[in-house]
Amino acid sequence: MADKKTHTPKDSHYARLRRGHRDSHGGQPAKQHRETVPPGPEAPAGLIRLYGLHTVRAALDNPRRTICRMLVTRNAQERLGIDELSSLPFPAELVEPRAIDRITGSEAVHQGVLIEAEPLKPKRLAELADTPLVIVLDQVTDPHNVGAIMRSAVAFGAGALITTQRHSPHESGVLAKSASGALEHIDLIEVKNLADALGELHEAGFQTLGLDSDGPAELEKSFDGERIALVLGAEGKGLRQKTRETVTTLARLDMSGAIRSLNVSNAAAVALYAARRFLGTKGVGE
Repeated sequence: MADKKTHTPKDSHYARLRRGHRDSHGGQPAKQHRETVPPGPEAPAGLIRLYGLHTVRAALDNPRRTICRMLVTRNAQERLGIDELSSLPFPAELVEPRAIDRITGSEAVHQGVLIEAEPLKPKRLAELADTPLVIVLDQVTDPHNVGAIMRSAVAFGAGALITTQRHSPHESGVLAKSASGALEHIDLIEVKNLADALGELHEAGFQTLGLDSDGPAELEKSFDGERIALVLGAEGKGLRQKTRETVTTLARLDMSGAIRSLNVSNAAAVALYAARRFLGTKGVGE
């Protein structure tokens, strides 16, 4: 026969406390709320902060990236495959996650690692002779969208992502995290005047193909030549009038469903796929 359980007055007292605590929270255990921490001061002059496992791993593997400092938790160190922090060619400090929270803010998904590094030095437009495919963004301001576009651009072998110096996100932790490592594999080229930059691309033999929902022809039927620059505008307003007048071709993505437009990052992925297929049929960039 099983022994009877005995309850002391102290047991009954704690049981009442637990029931009362549950009742005060609607019958559910109280949730642990993570303390909200705002972002700390900006990175030192001339440096940027990058965070997240994929982002930092790609930066570590990029010989063009100059890293000046790392903060990393023990778990992130193991996941990055770093045996000894002292073996790294830059200062690295083992910290608790909250130490990184105080720099990035608690809303940033840093996954326990942050680096301070120098921005990459991109190519000039005149140096893009070795790539048949680039993507141009006309004042796309959301770094999450630009990061997603950058990821697709790398996946489909584009050689550069060209943006305007104003009204576009610069190299940053948010952009790099959204790109999930792609920032290290493509030139991010900022230009002062987009129309002038498109003119340079024309001189270099690129067809500049602007995506517009009211474009006169289907995208797949608009490709021409062996070098393509896809030009996309911001969500809502699309391509600016000057850009529409400057590109060599305006084309649309034909969609047969009830929704007639896509998020700019999704539209970029579809256009990159179509452009890569066209170039492949011509034996370009294979």
